[in-house]
Amino acid sequence: MRRVTLFVNGSSKNGKVVAVYGTLSDLLSVASNKLGIRASNLYNGKGGLIDDIALIRDDDVLYVSEGDAFVDPQSEGKAAEDRSGSHTDWLTLNIGGRLFTTTRSTLVSKEPDSMLAHMFREKDVWGNKQDERGAYLIDRSPEYFEPILNYLRHGQLIVNEGINLLGVLEEARFFGIERLAEQLEVAIKNSHPPEDHSPISRKEFVRFLLATPTKSELRCQGLNFSGADLSRLDLRYINFKMANLSRCNLSQANLCCSNLERADLSGANLDGANLQGVKMLCSNAEGASLKGCNFEDPSGLKANLEGANLKGVDMEGSQMTGINLRVATLKNAKLKNCNLRGATLAGTDLENCDLSGCDLQEANLRGSNVKGAIFEEMLTPLHMSQSVLLLNEGNQSRLLHFKSPCSEGLEKAAEPFTGQLDPRMRVSSALLWMMVCVVVLQVHCHHWSYGLSPGGRHAAESLTGTLQAAAYLPRKGLASYMCDYVDLSPRNKLSKVKELLDSLADSES
Repeated sequence: MRRVTLFVNGSSKNGKVVAVYGTLSDLLSVASNKLGIRASNLYNGKGGLIDDIALIRDDDVLYVSEGDAFVDPQSEGKAAEDRSGSHTDWLTLNIGGRLFTTTRSTLVSKEPDSMLAHMFREKDVWGNKQDERGAYLIDRSPEYFEPILNYLRHGQLIVNEGINLLGVLEEARFFGIERLAEQLEVAIKNSHPPEDHSPISRKEFVRFLLATPTKSELRCQGLNFSGADLSRLDLRYINFKMANLSRCNLSQANLCCSNLERADLSGANLDGANLQGVKMLCSNAEGASLKGCNFEDPSGLKANLEGANLKGVDMEGSQMTGINLRVATLKNAKLKNCNLRGATLAGTDLENCDLSGCDLQEANLRGSNVKGAIFEEMLTPLHMSQSVLLLNEGNQSRLLHFKSPCSEGLEKAAEPFTGQLDPRMRVSSALLWMMVCVVVLQVHCHHWSYGLSPGGRHAAESLTGTLQAAAYLPRKGLASYMCDYVDLSPRNKLSKVKELLDSLADSES
């Protein structure tokens, strides 16, 4: 006796085992009773129609239909599975050479709008390439893909120690997993410590100095030293470019050849500091104190403060031979008793600056603003070319005082005449009285051209050009007087000046 298992067409569930006897009609009658249908056709597992009972073997699996065509139970199961969206079939991914095994539902369900969901929702829609083992090839980093796959599995962001969150974030953005990317951005932000803008203390900086070899360049660009006490420290050759040194105590510090370009030194104390060869281009030292500083380098290296903001600084008694203060701002600054020999002050703003007692020999003051500047008690006389520029800068500029044994007497002698002159003649008279002072002072000092032309050279043209530059001086006949003026004795010089004064009086009357 043979036994067979009967299933409804297209189904592999609720089968019935029956004995085969008699004819094919007898078997169909039994199937109708067992399965509750009107059995008309019998099919084997491959869909073949059975029309003779002799074709049935023991333990065959048969499918009974009511006259409809054969339906493969496996394909029907897959179709139902696709309609239900379960996607339970397994996939293997080859990510950068590393294999990951997961289910289709894992890649599709959690983030339905992601690239992975579009790639594996339907088979072969994207034409995914496979290796020899059937794994889908994706050229990405396996190290960063693992946290993404775990997120798709359970919805939690878990990253192993040592994995860069930025790499995982880039992979999440590549695969279009937006919610995971948002979580990663928050995690990255929280993982960074808050920026510390607190100033560096003296203790911290000293520890920093001790840990750095003396031959190594110490770079402190942009650091915050605001209010720190760095007094008496050896800060040579340190790069403080754009650093914040406001209200910092740098008194007696050695800043030789250090770089303070664009640094903030406002309100800082640099009294007595060594600033030989320092670079302070465009730095801000407004209101700072630099009393008694040394900018003079015996080796000839000059300090450079070009374009610096030095408003209201106190630089009294500083040694600044050859310093470069071109186009710097020294408004309301105190430079009393400073040594500015050979200094470059071209284009410098010296408005209301106190230069009393300064040594400005051979200093370049061309184009500088000296409105309200004080030039009293000068140690050495200015060049005449400098003097004329200063006097012509504005009515508020002060008359220069060249202190010598007889200069005060000459000033008093000139007062009655200059006081009674018409305002248009005061500039001319002042210039001529300066000439008289210079001639008389030859008893006590060098040749007349000292202080009148650069380097003390015999240059009659310099004096002539200077006088011709005066706004209200008569120009006729001046050159003939001045060109022969160089080699005369003091007595003859006085006589020549007297003739020039008489000529001036006749021309202006």
